[in-house]
Amino acid sequence: MRYFVLSCTVLIVSFTFGQKNSVDLDPQTKIELATHFLTAQEKEGAKVMAYLEDGSTVVLKASEGHLTCVYDDPQKEGIQFVCYHSQLEDFMTRGRVLKAQGVSTIEIRKKRKEEIEAGKLFFPKGQSMMYVFDGKEENIDAETGVVKEGKLRYVIYTPYATQESTGLPLSPSAPGMPWLMDPGTHRAHIMVSPM
Repeated sequence: MRYFVLSCTVLIVSFTFGQKNSVDLDPQTKIELATHFLTAQEKEGAKVMAYLEDGSTVVLKASEGHLTCVYDDPQKEGIQFVCYHSQLEDFMTRGRVLKAQGVSTIEIRKKRKEEIEAGKLFFPKGQSMMYVFDGKEENIDAETGVVKEGKLRYVIYTPYATQESTGLPLSPSAPGMPWLMDPGTHRAHIMVSPM
């Protein structure tokens, strides 16, 4: 019985620590974390949003800059901070709305594709950048807003690009090498995942 109580205590403490990191940080710390991998100039000009409990978002820092950053989704395991070119805003917002409604990832992709092709959902015709930082919650210093370690990958949307039009492989040929994902589709993108 003593071991059961001890195990439950450890579980509760771990859960509380995780919730503190992802939910209870003050807005300024969330802004710092969501933009920590950007240059000082990009940080200054970035719009920053965060998730609410119902899956909707709130603006923590308004800006008309070219980047929009989103603080970690508390429903996902670990931490993830995403920054993307502001021209992708309609596309990303639509995905978040559908996700909050319980729509599956596959259905979200299908629905957005249909809406883009029907001219109902804007998607930029040129290249658009997105940064995705993944890490573990325990690597966040809640007091300073510093992330100790994690992985940053780069996603460059290049609609309808193919292997033939870019010369890129369809899978990484070596660790850290760029490759083309979803070729020939509206969401074709170059993936770069540094080691």
